[in-house]
Amino acid sequence: MTDIRTSRARDEVVDLVSRLIQFDTTNTGELATTVGEEACARWVGEQLAEVGYEVTYVESGAPGRGNVFARLPGTDPERGALLVHTHLDVVPAQPEDWSVHPFSGTVSDGYVWGRGAVDMKDMVGMALALARQFRREGTVPPRDLLFAFLADEEAGGAYGSHWLVEHRPELFDGVTEAIGEVGGFSLTVDTPSGEPKRLYLVETAEKGIAWMRLTATATAGHGSFLHEHNAVTILAEAVAKLGRHEFPLIVSDSVAEFIGAVSEESTLEIRADSPDLESALHKLGPLARILGATLRDTANPTMLDAGYKANVIPQTATAVVDCRVLPGRQAQFEAEVDAIIGPDVTREWVTKLESYETTFDGALVDAMNAAVLAFDPQARTVPYMLSGGTDAKAFAKLGIRCFGFAPLQLPADLDFAGLFHGVDERVPVDGLLFGVDVLEHFLLNC
Repeated sequence: MTDIRTSRARDEVVDLVSRLIQFDTTNTGELATTVGEEACARWVGEQLAEVGYEVTYVESGAPGRGNVFARLPGTDPERGALLVHTHLDVVPAQPEDWSVHPFSGTVSDGYVWGRGAVDMKDMVGMALALARQFRREGTVPPRDLLFAFLADEEAGGAYGSHWLVEHRPELFDGVTEAIGEVGGFSLTVDTPSGEPKRLYLVETAEKGIAWMRLTATATAGHGSFLHEHNAVTILAEAVAKLGRHEFPLIVSDSVAEFIGAVSEESTLEIRADSPDLESALHKLGPLARILGATLRDTANPTMLDAGYKANVIPQTATAVVDCRVLPGRQAQFEAEVDAIIGPDVTREWVTKLESYETTFDGALVDAMNAAVLAFDPQARTVPYMLSGGTDAKAFAKLGIRCFGFAPLQLPADLDFAGLFHGVDERVPVDGLLFGVDVLEHFLLNC
């Protein structure tokens, strides 16, 4: 059946996402080499000001780290406001690896291509398109909506959301709930009836981020001598043990609810208490990479540094380990790490952001479910835990209840998880149009 729905937001969302991708907002994690979000943020601000918003532009702790805010008043000023937060920065991309230039914003074969297409300039475009539509048409939502377009999420938000929460908390006055990235997308499962069904995953939890530096120190010396204590050897042994270590399997509330929903709706027999739980999750396809990582803490070595000459034993050797910790597990995780690396290796946190988890209930969840069902009547919304992290960690410090809800209807065979930070990142045009419809329904009924 031909899709005859139309709206201003639908008409311009694809162009907006394409244009947003064309801004190179690469975040390397280092101030000296990060391009910065200013040009993109100021362009977003212009699109909002053009339709009558009073726009606030803020640099968060360093030049060029641009953030834009615009508030749309609702019918009930006594209700808590809803924060719709997105981020403008993207991870690096190597053009020679891609089918199209990663900052081209190419629209081809039913997709918008480029770095940030799913992480997360798709949601930036949807939020911007709807913000513009609401203002143009004089729409008054049931509660205040605060649209936020932020810097530095890809490096943990020290020069973005966390800086803003610490230094400019008044920007979020009155906000009680929030929606952001990595939720609301569809997962197609086979059902006993033989008819595929789409589950829409709403993020209600995310693991903590703990980037850790390990250091081994010993006596420097000549490379030809015998060395009982070699900093490189000590560190390498500790890193290898930690990298191979399997942390205990823990099923959180969000994960248990997700597993229960999948088991109810699909032909997969998955139980939260099954000894074969991890193997069973692999049957969900590529998304299992995300879902499987929410069953255990992880500690993945990512960087090594030691030495300055082939024949010199260095005094120190260091490694960086990307640790992701389940809710409520930080103390046990640290004790386990210390036992693994031993007394000859010290650790310090490069970045440490707490985990987050909320319940899958309440009026906001009901509004999400109603919005999805309005455009996919046979669907079901289910909670899940994100193995990574988002700006929700910062906003939770203000007591804001956060969800991941950036709706997309995806082709059943699309490796969505593989597109995050991947080569040839792209978002389906039809998915964007569906997302705008769902998000509009949600924002007007939340």
